[in-house]
Amino acid sequence: MLDLLIKNARVVNRGQTQTLDIGIKKGRIDCVDTRINRPAKEEINAEGLFLLPGIIDDQVHFREPGLTHKADIRSESTAAVAGGVTSFMEMPNTIPPTTTLDKLEEKYRIASKNSPANYSFYMGASNDNLEEVLKTNPRDVCGIKVFMGSSTGNMLVDDRSVLEKLFSRCEMLIATHCEDEETIRNNVRLFEEKYGKDQLRATHHPLIRSREGCLLSSSMAVEMARKHGTRLHILHISTAEETRLFEKKVEGRTKNITAEACVHHLYFSEEDYPRLGNKIKCNPAIKSAADRAEILNAVLDDRIDVIATDHAPHTSEEKSLPYYQSPSGLPLVQHSLNIMFEIHLSGKISMEKMVEKMCHRPAELFDLSDRGYVEEGQWADLVLFDPKQKWIVSKDNIHYKCKWSPLEDHRFTGAVVRTLVNGQTVYLNGQFTGAKPGMRLSFTRETT
Repeated sequence: MLDLLIKNARVVNRGQTQTLDIGIKKGRIDCVDTRINRPAKEEINAEGLFLLPGIIDDQVHFREPGLTHKADIRSESTAAVAGGVTSFMEMPNTIPPTTTLDKLEEKYRIASKNSPANYSFYMGASNDNLEEVLKTNPRDVCGIKVFMGSSTGNMLVDDRSVLEKLFSRCEMLIATHCEDEETIRNNVRLFEEKYGKDQLRATHHPLIRSREGCLLSSSMAVEMARKHGTRLHILHISTAEETRLFEKKVEGRTKNITAEACVHHLYFSEEDYPRLGNKIKCNPAIKSAADRAEILNAVLDDRIDVIATDHAPHTSEEKSLPYYQSPSGLPLVQHSLNIMFEIHLSGKISMEKMVEKMCHRPAELFDLSDRGYVEEGQWADLVLFDPKQKWIVSKDNIHYKCKWSPLEDHRFTGAVVRTLVNGQTVYLNGQFTGAKPGMRLSFTRETT
């Protein structure tokens, strides 16, 4: 007997959309066919609904430990499953930063008790922890995070000799935040001299966190990766110039250097700063409409491999501070599928390409075990999505701990109606079931 049988769903998988039945047993997809006639403990008629693989978000900040007034692993993983995100990879710039294996394992212990979604945590690199980084197990940790631009604590890695050692000796995936710190510092000085520190606004942010700084840093990362054969993944590409650093996907050949686009760089532009101000202040900055268009083009032609969020919540009080005091980052993990579906409805991206970039490619690039597809034997991380349901983002339905979104009052078409993680329903028709079946993600990587 099946645990769950989903009938008549519009399954989006491997570049096709087909009406199929899905049988689930013991947490995994047991059978997929045009018609399944087997007894099940529960049967769902999903006619008119899309069935998608669960979204894998390879870049989030859930703020635990040390910043739990903004967010925590429990609150943000709960918001994630409401948006169809069934697996996340979380960043190390917490307080204290995750720069030792003991601190890394502590985050895993917290998630094992609190997360309805599957989880992994990056090991953080600094200027002085190379030997600790090299001890990280590539089979149960998603990657090494390097901030080649501003970060909290001592996590800015700005020593070229340290970067050379890291890129030459680390055998697992290195994910980078690329902004040249010297360029940013010079821009800050110039803008303070021109306008006065108290007169700077969010509209100045993409000029201070400039395209030149992004390109300089990303180019250096690509140069080092090519020199040393490093497995490099550059996060949140924000400029048209950077997209030209990357190659298109070639069938039968593995890309050693890959890139990520974030939903806010695909959705907003500098034209939104007068309306939203610090609410969309983030690093790297949201830039021009032309940059936005070229980033989407790079997603479509496979120069950019993954779509994620860089979910980075702060309290509304913090974001309301003057420009200099207002921290960078915005909460997005609950709404990434809706943002991309809106872009789909505008005719700019297909459902199949969306699923490739949000589900299939993260699983492939990170060598995830048995996730990312609607196929027999895979873990049953699945999302049922109603493409016709209309709803408005409001504080009543925002599940982030910070309780705000730059999307408030926006009317979306399309809604997640059910999210399954490892075969268990964690979210159903606007309500959470309380189940916490999230598992530590594992990776099929060779170790030496």
